[in-house]
Amino acid sequence: MERYWFGDVSEEGCRIASRNPEELVERAGSLHTGMDSFTPLDWRMARNCGLVRDRNEYISLLRQVCTMQARQKIAASYQERDVELLQMVRMLDELDTVINLLQERAAEWYQTGSPSFSRKYRSLSARKMLGVIRKGSGGGLRRVADEIERLAGLRSSLMHEVSDRADEVLPNCSALIGGLVAARLASRAGGLEALARMPGSTIQVIGSERALFSHLRSGSPPPKHGIIFQHRRVHNAPKEVRGRVARVLAGKLGIAARIDYYRGALDPEFIAEAQARIDEAGKTA
Repeated sequence: MERYWFGDVSEEGCRIASRNPEELVERAGSLHTGMDSFTPLDWRMARNCGLVRDRNEYISLLRQVCTMQARQKIAASYQERDVELLQMVRMLDELDTVINLLQERAAEWYQTGSPSFSRKYRSLSARKMLGVIRKGSGGGLRRVADEIERLAGLRSSLMHEVSDRADEVLPNCSALIGGLVAARLASRAGGLEALARMPGSTIQVIGSERALFSHLRSGSPPPKHGIIFQHRRVHNAPKEVRGRVARVLAGKLGIAARIDYYRGALDPEFIAEAQARIDEAGKTA
């Protein structure tokens, strides 16, 4: 007997599963056929079963079932634990881009009235630079500076929210590299499930795509780390062992991501063992 989305076909005849599209969607989702036993489907089978009268009616019903199934899968994907976190990280990245662009434009605007500012503002922090602009200007430029400062406060608040949310969604990854870096890593990977399926070697270079493509194209030295360089264990490590620390950390992150995806709870024993192994990798001879 062959099982299809619309019913069962055997030598004795055909039995329609249902005429209700919603029930047919549920049936289609329950079918799992290996390619070794798969038999191509001819629309005439559905006609012979009495489900449809012609090919156009068959295509119309099939399209309806496929559309409903796609909508169900999309709705289910939005219920994943990490969906909101990924959107929060992407919003944070957009805020960073907007704030940086506005700061550059405000500095250039202010420079038109204070040419000497060009030699000073490059060495100032963003907060101090905005303070100088706000004090030395008025009108539209002052309002722009006020808006940039407000956006900077929003970014700071969102960073804390991202970190707290990552502690809930990625407890083990966050324990290893901090909530903010863990959230960025998951975002660039495409989600927690994708991150959990990646080997440590891939996790190690997430975020260094440009350097990796340059290595493949021109033979330049391959990157040793990507986003994980933001973690203090990597960027504070002596240069001669930094690659080793990044490799060990990425390997442990791969395990942590799998624990987060399949268990969703912090594993203190694993974290303690991983921290000790990373510390050992950071020791110089």
